[in-house]
Amino acid sequence: MRLSELLSKAPANEEAQVERFLNARLPWGKHKTIEVGKVAINFKCKTCDNVRTFMSGDKLSCLGVGERVVSIDACLKCPVCKATIEAWFLVVSRDELDVQAPTVRLERYVDNRRDIASRIGVGAGDFDDLLERAQLAYEERLGAGSMVYLRKIFEAITKQVADIASIPTIGNNGGRKPFRNLLQEVDEQYHIIPLAFSSDGYKLFSELSEIVHGDSNEEVALQKYYPCRSLVIGIIQNVASDQEMKRAIDALGWNINGLNVPSSGAIVP
Repeated sequence: MRLSELLSKAPANEEAQVERFLNARLPWGKHKTIEVGKVAINFKCKTCDNVRTFMSGDKLSCLGVGERVVSIDACLKCPVCKATIEAWFLVVSRDELDVQAPTVRLERYVDNRRDIASRIGVGAGDFDDLLERAQLAYEERLGAGSMVYLRKIFEAITKQVADIASIPTIGNNGGRKPFRNLLQEVDEQYHIIPLAFSSDGYKLFSELSEIVHGDSNEEVALQKYYPCRSLVIGIIQNVASDQEMKRAIDALGWNINGLNVPSSGAIVP
């Protein structure tokens, strides 16, 4: 595998053995131009209003950061309208960086899209906006912040499925129904919780809430981010694929892309 193939999988923190890309150790603070193939990442180009594969040139800029760490900069261009964005990759090696076939990991990835492009979501309309905000918070190492957005999605889709199914969200005392009870009623009727997690769907919300309210440290939040994100995406997909739910949404003149999810707000508990 060439290094460009690994970088093209960003933002996933993949690890792989790659072809040699440095012939000698790169000292701290020293730059070197490397030829490792073109980096290609899919974005939705806002000028084209379509998904495009933004590609780098043949040469990338590599900066020595540590004995086994390099920083790589790339400029990615839309192949149609030629709009450009910047991308930065922090690459860490298990071995010396200048060995024949180093095993390296994409430790961190940042892109500067400058409102030129947006990342590709999971096809869930407004939920994609919140998922992207969660991902960006994670990439900035804001564990609690990333969980805030995941919890907003979980709450929003559960309450709106309840609305579609005519399940009351107000309790007997006139106040808001406890979320645990609402989730149980919604899941019993529409099975929105992924099967692998169906034994205790509220546990996911508890995990998110515990982190959001400061009962867990940032490192733990970051470790739990991807499992929680996968489960939240599973809930979105379950709702989107349920035929009875689709009929109910259509009858109301809605669609999964139009569910009303707040997409603004600061990253705070």
